[in-house]
Amino acid sequence: MQTEELLDRYAAGERDFREVMLAGSSLSGRDLRGINLRGANLSQADLEGADLSSANLREAKLTGTDFSHATLLDTNFIGADLEGANLLEADLSRAGLRGSKLIGVNLCRSNSPEANFGEANLSQANLVEANLSHASFHRAKLISSDLTRAILEGANLSNANLNSAILEGAILSGAVLHGASLEQADLREADLTRAQAMGAVLINANLGQANGRGINLSWTSLRGANLRRANLYRANLIWANLSEADLSEAVLINANINRVNLLNANLTGTFMPSGTTHE
Repeated sequence: MQTEELLDRYAAGERDFREVMLAGSSLSGRDLRGINLRGANLSQADLEGADLSSANLREAKLTGTDFSHATLLDTNFIGADLEGANLLEADLSRAGLRGSKLIGVNLCRSNSPEANFGEANLSQANLVEANLSHASFHRAKLISSDLTRAILEGANLSNANLNSAILEGAILSGAVLHGASLEQADLREADLTRAQAMGAVLINANLGQANGRGINLSWTSLRGANLRRANLYRANLIWANLSEADLSEAVLINANINRVNLLNANLTGTFMPSGTTHE
């Protein structure tokens, strides 16, 4: 099908264009709200600034597609292949991306509150300064992804794989990280206030100067982690493994470190007054 034929039929009220072949087509700036493109091939297509709100792109082939500045509110991308796609500053509010392939995708400064990325593969993705508040990344892969200064307030990252991810300066206040893997992740100066990370793995992670006020790190593995100057005021560290961790100048005032493993940890200058719970 040619692009003009699709646009003419859409203008006439038709919405069902499933499995259409439009690879490399130009649809920039077009209003395609509610269109059904399930299983369609739009790889390398130009959809910059297009409005596909409530569109169905389930299982579509969208590799290298340009969605920059596009409006994608409530759009269905479940199981779609978006590897290498450009979603710079796109609006994906409440979009469904469960099980989608987003390897190397550009979501820099995108707006994706309440989007569902559950079980999606976002390895090596660019999520710098993206708004991901209250989004779901349950069991998602974010290996080596860049989430520098991303907003993940209240996000669900339970059982997600964030190994070697960059979260420097990210906002994770109230986020759920139960069972998540963050080995060698960079969380320097991240805001983890009241985050729930019970059972997470943060081996050799960098949490230097992170704000973890009230964070739940019980049963968490932080072996060899850098927590230098981290704020763990009122943190819950019951049964956490902090062996060989660097806690120099960290704040653990009123923290609960009952049964914590501090074998060979660096506690130089650590603020641990008598009120701290420790066995």
